[in-house]
Amino acid sequence: MNRDFDGNNNRSSLSPNRGRRFGWVGILFWLAIIIIFSLWIFGGLGGANAPTTISYSDFRQQLQNDNVSQIVVEGKKITGELVISATIQSNGQTLNFNNFVTYLPSFGDNELLNLLDTHHVKVITRPVQNFSWLQIILTVGPFLFLIVIGYMFVRQMRNRGQDVFSIGKSRAKLYDHRQERTTFKDVAGIHGAKSELQEIIEFLRDPTRFERLGGEMPKGVLLVGPPGTGKTLLARAVAGEANVPFFSITGSDFMEMFVGVGASRVRDLFRDAKKSAPSIVFIDELDSIGRRRGTGLGGSHDEREQTLNQMLSEMDGFEPNTNVIVMAATNRPDILDPALLRPGRFDRRITVDLPTARDREEILKIHSRNKPLAQDVDLSQVARGTPGLSGADLENLLNEAALLAARQGKDKMYSEDIDAAKDKIILGLERKNLVLSDEDCRTLAFHESGHAIVAAVAPNADPVHKVTIVPRGHAMGVTQQLPKIEKYIYTRAYVMDRLAVMMGGRASEELFLESITSGAENDLK
Repeated sequence: MNRDFDGNNNRSSLSPNRGRRFGWVGILFWLAIIIIFSLWIFGGLGGANAPTTISYSDFRQQLQNDNVSQIVVEGKKITGELVISATIQSNGQTLNFNNFVTYLPSFGDNELLNLLDTHHVKVITRPVQNFSWLQIILTVGPFLFLIVIGYMFVRQMRNRGQDVFSIGKSRAKLYDHRQERTTFKDVAGIHGAKSELQEIIEFLRDPTRFERLGGEMPKGVLLVGPPGTGKTLLARAVAGEANVPFFSITGSDFMEMFVGVGASRVRDLFRDAKKSAPSIVFIDELDSIGRRRGTGLGGSHDEREQTLNQMLSEMDGFEPNTNVIVMAATNRPDILDPALLRPGRFDRRITVDLPTARDREEILKIHSRNKPLAQDVDLSQVARGTPGLSGADLENLLNEAALLAARQGKDKMYSEDIDAAKDKIILGLERKNLVLSDEDCRTLAFHESGHAIVAAVAPNADPVHKVTIVPRGHAMGVTQQLPKIEKYIYTRAYVMDRLAVMMGGRASEELFLESITSGAENDLK
């Protein structure tokens, strides 16, 4: 399914690129037509009146026959006109011509001038012209090539909505709270992070309250946590609560193919933030530019390091960074440069962890506000059955359930729709095209039954939630367990019972099938 879906996307996305390619082919075609037409007009390709190239011997013969009226001499090139048309044989071909062109031999002809005077031929001499279309093409061609490349580059930047003269400008987006305002009411869970950020909001609202006691506003707040836990949403909520200008940008927006552009964009970003102070600058995916220095191939001249150095200077350098708070989010704090994490730059480090069961229930309530739920849907039960899922995963869960319900023509989301969506996200898609034999189904049944029976008997194991031999994702069958309460500290007895449950499938194969299969591969891993 994924391969077909990607293939369709690739085929549909070829049409605009193909159109642009044919557009350039058309431009090159018309350029070639113009060049050929110009060569034709200026006589470079000849035409109906183009002179015929003849040998020097034939020219002497026509001269002795008094059939040459005049000639034009340019160096060793002789162009002339006949009195009457002549016909000669050359290389097996019959040539009938009135104008001709020939060339003096390299050893010269001392009798030619007397011969011309004797036969009363008009002689016109011209200086040798160093004119060649090949030389013109070789001279002008590189400039035309650079112009075409520059035009393509400018057009590509315009298609991206950029201007070549503003490439060093900041790409940060100014958050307008009048159009879309996010507050802490839209952020469920993470109560510890919200309480820490509440102090910064109070400082932005009334800085004199803290300055009376000599307190200074923190310069930087680093949000650390796994992907999808709501770090960006939390930063937007801070901007909505504080009601101050909020500049949002990702770390990759600083980087460009030109050297020095990243540092220029950092300076422009902080210049705009200082003009709008008090304000907040939010940098998402900080690790893309904040990696530890000295590890790249470019050394100190690397573009990324120049961008990082400029950011360090703006946050805590010689110039005061007054009333501008820098918020950043990352899920890779271990690779950040130590200079970023020292006091005076990112003073606060707030961990945004995966939500607990209670937090997941609050998140589900927020994301289900605009979705009709049936009476049999218990969000607390859904929250209990989704341990380890982030806020983004829970939003995706309800969205998948809504799509499944709409696909079946329902007007509400039922519990079975949410369960089907959960199996799709956690276990994978059902492999409906896979046909199993009766022997394979019997083997899978004994294997999964072994897991389920050991889980039911072991006193410290989590309760069994679902047992299935329907192939999903990479698994041929699944025994799913859900804990009664979320555990953060594991006892030795719990770990031993979990190992026993994992090996229960292999033990069942040995007892009842008198053989072992490859089905226990994932259990052993």
